[in-house]
Formats: sequence, C-alpha cells, structure tokens
Amino acid sequence: MTLQSFIENYGYFAVLLGTFLEGETVLVMAGFAAFRGYLDLPLVIAVAFAGSFLGDQLYFLLGQHKGVAILARYPRLAERATHVQSLLHKYHTLLILVIRFLYGLRIVGPVAIGMSGILWHRFLILNMVGAAVWAVVIGTLGYFFGSVLELLIADIRHYEEAILGFFLLAGLLMWAIYRWRNRGQK
Repeated sequence: MTLQSFIENYGYFAVLLGTFLEGETVLVMAGFAAFRGYLDLPLVIAVAFAGSFLGDQLYFLLGQHKGVAILARYPRLAERATHVQSLLHKYHTLLILVIRFLYGLRIVGPVAIGMSGILWHRFLILNMVGAAVWAVVIGTLGYFFGSVLELLIADIRHYEEAILGFFLLAGLLMWAIYRWRNRGQK
C-alpha cells in the first residue's frame, strides 16, 4: 500500500479521530493532503469540524459531571483549569470561541468551562461557531502551505512521500512528547 492510497483510504477517519483528541497537526497535514489531491478540502474541513465539535462537547460534559474528580486525579490539570476559569470571568464568550486555538488548553479548557456553570446550550452554540472557524482556518492553512511548498520545490511529486512521511513522523513525535510531558495530568 502506498502512502497516497493509505491517505485516500484512512485520511478522513484520521482527521476525525485526530481533531476529536487534539487537532492542529492532523488538520494541517490533511489540508496539505487535500492540496495534493488525496483528500477533498471541503470534506476535510467538515470532518475536522465534526471531530473538534464533538470532542469539546464531550470534554464540556465531563467537566459538568466529573470535573472535580478529574482535577483531583490529575492535579497538573487543575492549574490550567484555574487559569481557564480566570480567563472565563474576563472573556466569557470570546474564550469559548477561541479555546481550541490556545495551546495547552484544548482539553482542559472545555472541562473547566463545563465546571463553570455555563449552560450547555450556550456552550453548544459557541462551540459550534468556534469549531467551524477553527476547521476552516487550520485546514486552509495546511492547504496553502502545500501551495507555498510547491513554489519552493519545483518537482514536489518527486518528494511528496518523503514530505508527507516527515510531517506524519513530526506529528507523531509532537503528540508523543506532549503525552509524555503531560502524563498523569488528565
């Protein structure tokens, strides 16, 4: 199986799963794959929206119902949750809209917001808008990254498997480092 066929067969599922859990690296790579013609950019954006939206809804509900227990079990998350809640008091609506853009707050943010007493339907609407903006912006950046890269490398098709492989490995390495640094926090 070639890298191209692997992406064509499993790319959308990877985008859904990746954006449900974290997101940016997977979505940038999917945008690049869309530029190369392996995936369809509007579908990448739609799947990324769904994954991001559903993930944050789940984290919000966990915060509402199990937030205290989660923070007690993972004390390092409690520090971030306190930070999110202080930001929430100052920038209520804006924070909910942009939380997925803030590094290190992607999962703990919705948990902390769920603990804050915000009504579920308010979060649902703001989360929907935020997820849509995020999916369009990050997916499109990945797509345009591909067009810039093509300008820099005259014969990108010759190098595309190496480039996609590099980004896949870089994404996995970033995820592994993140998980290692944050073990015991969630």
